[in-house]
Amino acid sequence: PQILDDAGIRKLTADSFAKDNPRELIAANERLLKAFDMLPADASLNDLYLELLGSQVAGLYSPDDKKLYVVSRSGAIGVTEKSTFSHEFTHALQDQTFDLNGLKFDEIGQSDRSFGRLALVEGDATLAMSFWQLKHLTSAEIGAMVAAAGDDPSTKALMGMPPILRESLLFPYLQGLTFVQGFQMSGGWPAVDALYAKPPASTEQILHPDKYTAGEGPVPVSLPKDLATSLGSGWKVGLEDAFGEFQMGVWLRGNTKLGGGAANDAAAGWGGDRVAVLNGPNGAWGVVLRTAWDSAADADAFETAATALVDGLTAPASLLPGAGGSERWVVVGSDAATLARLTGALGLAG
Repeated sequence: PQILDDAGIRKLTADSFAKDNPRELIAANERLLKAFDMLPADASLNDLYLELLGSQVAGLYSPDDKKLYVVSRSGAIGVTEKSTFSHEFTHALQDQTFDLNGLKFDEIGQSDRSFGRLALVEGDATLAMSFWQLKHLTSAEIGAMVAAAGDDPSTKALMGMPPILRESLLFPYLQGLTFVQGFQMSGGWPAVDALYAKPPASTEQILHPDKYTAGEGPVPVSLPKDLATSLGSGWKVGLEDAFGEFQMGVWLRGNTKLGGGAANDAAAGWGGDRVAVLNGPNGAWGVVLRTAWDSAADADAFETAATALVDGLTAPASLLPGAGGSERWVVVGSDAATLARLTGALGLAG
């Protein structure tokens, strides 16, 4: 391992982030999150990401150059740094055996699938780290490590982040651990290895392992290919992607009148979706989200949970039935005229 201090990990994560994330992609994702009020209007997604990664990353394995890094902010090598090494060393073994780059984490337009696969990789490494800790650390060392984490300034930095960023950071480790642990307990490590031959297709499969086992993948959903053209001159698609059940759940939990359990239940009926960010002339923009649900009842539950959120969005927005049944649309525009233009182009108006 290469040992890095705080400045070293901040530079490494910043350089890696800039390399993997074009400015146009960051701008489109920022527009998407702000359209759904998941990010403050004056926030910079790029700056928040850099602060999040710089303050939270304790170690890193790079499948590109096969280098392994461990962060020591104190300069000492203790149980926390050794635990981090066990986690990152597991990533090196994963890469040697299964080829991490082959999982295509950075494929544009497939972020929900990529996030599901990341949860497999991080859940596996977190479980392996837990086994290592139980074998090599005393209960007093584990207790001291947990106590130190509670007082770490990075914990306060994490809690100060918008929920979508905070939960996105934690999801691969927490939900990924639960997902992987279920297979390890029933079939041992060979069952975990077998997951790489057929990696998860969505965050839905991580949240509901029975859907992974049953081979229930996302419902294919598409948006009109000529959507930008139908809006008129100067319009372009800045991003087309999948929202996913995980992100849907984070958004619905923003409806504080629902309660977390009800929001999760509403998101659990997710079947598939497609979302697009559109950029127009003179600063106009729009966001279109087409969703498919497991049943008409699930679509109704989503509509009930999301209506107050859509009505309360900063920008003009509508929640529309589309073809009805198990389908629902959310359309957001930079102003009322743009919203009307969008719904008209989609055939949803009136």
